[in-house]
Amino acid sequence: MLIRTLDDVLGTAHDVDWTNGTSRRLVVRDDERGYTITDTYVRPGTSTLLRYDSHLEACYCIEGGGRVETSDAAFDIVAGTLYAPGKGEEHRLSSTDGMRLICVFNPALNGDENHRHAPGEPSGY
Repeated sequence: MLIRTLDDVLGTAHDVDWTNGTSRRLVVRDDERGYTITDTYVRPGTSTLLRYDSHLEACYCIEGGGRVETSDAAFDIVAGTLYAPGKGEEHRLSSTDGMRLICVFNPALNGDENHRHAPGEPSGY
């Protein structure tokens, strides 16, 4: 049985500040579950171009809101909304007022990965 609280993760290598927000990795590869669960916060006024070539991702908004955009569509994200881009699907995530997400990654993350922000280039791991 795995029991872990957010407080257990804060201040550790699994508490990652990715400039436009934070990602607290609650379940990681070493937990041998095959997936990662994060408690992610997107800072107000930020916009991040993302693409995960090695992982599937699903994010469920539990607080605040924002927007996710792909090459052919845009969706408003509010509490109670889930979005799940395809593997390698480029998407832009933005928030005007801040947004909290519970995210699942498959396969699991090591837990200390961080985004690389380069102008015009998507970030991912």
